[in-house]
Amino acid sequence: MSEKILVIGANGQIGTELVTALRGIHGADAVIAADINNPADDLRNSGPYELANVLDKDNLHHIFQKHRPTQVYLLAAILSAVGEQKPKMAWDLNMTGLFHVLDFSVEFKVAKVFWPSSIAVFGPHSPKFETPQYCIMDPNTVYGFSKLAGERWCEYYFNKYGLDVRSIRYPGLIGWRANPGGGTTDYAVHIFHEALKKGSYKSFLSAGTALPMMYMDDAIRATIALMDAPSDALTIRSSYNLAGISFTPEQLAAEIKKHIPAFEISYADNDPRQAIADSWPKSIDDNYAQKDWNWQPEYDLPTMVGDMLTNLKNII
Repeated sequence: MSEKILVIGANGQIGTELVTALRGIHGADAVIAADINNPADDLRNSGPYELANVLDKDNLHHIFQKHRPTQVYLLAAILSAVGEQKPKMAWDLNMTGLFHVLDFSVEFKVAKVFWPSSIAVFGPHSPKFETPQYCIMDPNTVYGFSKLAGERWCEYYFNKYGLDVRSIRYPGLIGWRANPGGGTTDYAVHIFHEALKKGSYKSFLSAGTALPMMYMDDAIRATIALMDAPSDALTIRSSYNLAGISFTPEQLAAEIKKHIPAFEISYADNDPRQAIADSWPKSIDDNYAQKDWNWQPEYDLPTMVGDMLTNLKNII
């Protein structure tokens, strides 16, 4: 059976790269990019596109009815830092949008649904190092507890309705093709732009703040690998832990200096994103992903930094 894949939130940091990858695999016409905003030229010109607001139930239903997707990726969300500025809006978008997609996926018999969770589901009392799949989870941000609630609903729809929902708890994501979307780990993208433009960067996180991160190429590969895995191989129906690289702003800056020796980093005081980062894990145990669908990252810190700088030099 030929696939018809709907990607909602296609203009975002993940969506722009995922749509390109999926069109490369399945063909341009098989992947419908959808977003509340008009698309970038490369998305508009490379395949079908729909304007979609996940809170507009009638419009979203029309898109499902029109395209009859076999797979749906729901990427539309308000992330951690922005969510703390607009908490009720973040809850409404993150949860109501999920309900709409889950309900329409049941109605239109969608074969597979992908919904991203995050390391934000962990909280101050979760283990900080090698955080396991199952542990205390007490998130203290709207983004975090909307993702934790979403995980429970995804598993519920799998158990109650047989909907094949799949999910990853993404770490901080680093890529050069699109701007980040307002998360606590955004410094790890901004730092590259500032290093090339100004030769310096002021980090909103402290020098020793270790966080789990992942290069976007690995994140896209992991997402597609999970969606391609046989259903009966999957033992997690909430969301899979996923690990890539853990590092601090200081360690990242030191690696950048190997390429740009004059680069300097400084650190801000009392940024509200520091408290969010302090509540999150420093490293992740992704043993279930390794066992169930053979996950292994390809990028470490040196290879990621080299690839980021090489590609950004061509567009800055």
